Amino acid sequence: MNRYEAEFSNLVKAFRKRHMGKGPSRVLTTFCKNWAICEMEGNLSPVEKFIATAEQGKEMLRAARTGMVKEMYRNNRPVEMEELLGANFVDLFVDIDIDKDLGMSIFIFDQDIEKKFKA
Repeated sequence: MNRYEAEFSNLVKAFRKRHMGKGPSRVLTTFCKNWAICEMEGNLSPVEKFIATAEQGKEMLRAARTGMVKEMYRNNRPVEMEELLGANFVDLFVDIDIDKDLGMSIFIFDQDIEKKFKA
């Protein structure tokens, strides 16, 4: 991870903590073309982990964690990320494995950030 990828990881943690009350404990970011791909560990709160002990709870959490996160970024433009990269945020793809507490977010920008920030 280069300096910009590391800083992007910190911004993801801070953004989620500010808007969800808890951010992931670890974020690893890789820039690939116009994507910032973030692998995240430690996403779930203790209450969410308890809810996940029931199968219906897992389904509910996955739906909430994917849909609500996407909505959060639509309603709260990630200005700090755009300023760091000098690129505009376009879209976000999100998924989470509730059993492993691993999440993946792919942020799409309007420029080739990999080329722009090659180490």
